[in-house]
Amino acid sequence: MIPEVTLDYCGEEYLPDAEHRFNIGREGDLILDEENPFLHRQFLTIYLQSDLWWLENVGSQLSATVADGSGTFQAWLAPGARLPLVFPSTVIWFTAGPTTYEFDIHVSDVPFDRMPITESADGQVTLGPVSLTAEQKLLLVALCEDLLSRRKVGAGAVPQSGQVAKRLTWPVTKFNRKLDAICEKFTEAGIAGLRGGVAGAASSRKARLIEYAMAARIVTVDDLVLLPDSRR
Repeated sequence: MIPEVTLDYCGEEYLPDAEHRFNIGREGDLILDEENPFLHRQFLTIYLQSDLWWLENVGSQLSATVADGSGTFQAWLAPGARLPLVFPSTVIWFTAGPTTYEFDIHVSDVPFDRMPITESADGQVTLGPVSLTAEQKLLLVALCEDLLSRRKVGAGAVPQSGQVAKRLTWPVTKFNRKLDAICEKFTEAGIAGLRGGVAGAASSRKARLIEYAMAARIVTVDDLVLLPDSRR
């Protein structure tokens, strides 16, 4: 029996056809944003092959972060790569220009495994080999605030460094220092895309950090209360 697949974006559901590829981008079966020139006309595609649904990156520049619904599996889908959709719920994040997009894919009758995420009483978070201090966790919540504040999956802005520093009442130098430390910590744990070295790397690594933190569920809606004068 062929599993059923449903895609949820901004509260609207889409049902890919097993006989045809379902294309996602600036054009296609799911049009994410016609006005964003940084978004590929066709970026991702969903299709059935060998009784499995697959997600493939058919773009040339952008990558996507893919996670299971519990945040215990996370992968970076580069141009030309594909992944089987083997979890009941899969969440996709990617950034095109100043905007981060998010949508869900639900598949019936598939296997999956979980690994635990723990948080200690002092606010330190452990995900596999990575531990975060309370201030590092707070920085991630502030970076992800726009996406976390939205009631439905969709699109959110990648904030400027100065905006996040002001939100946390930190000097920009402190924010940059903390950001460097978090990116280095995750890079050492094997997370790709968080080191600089090219033009635009500062905004790119922030976008990648947002995608990873959301995908791994290091930050959730419940963490918004940690922010100063938290906005519900």
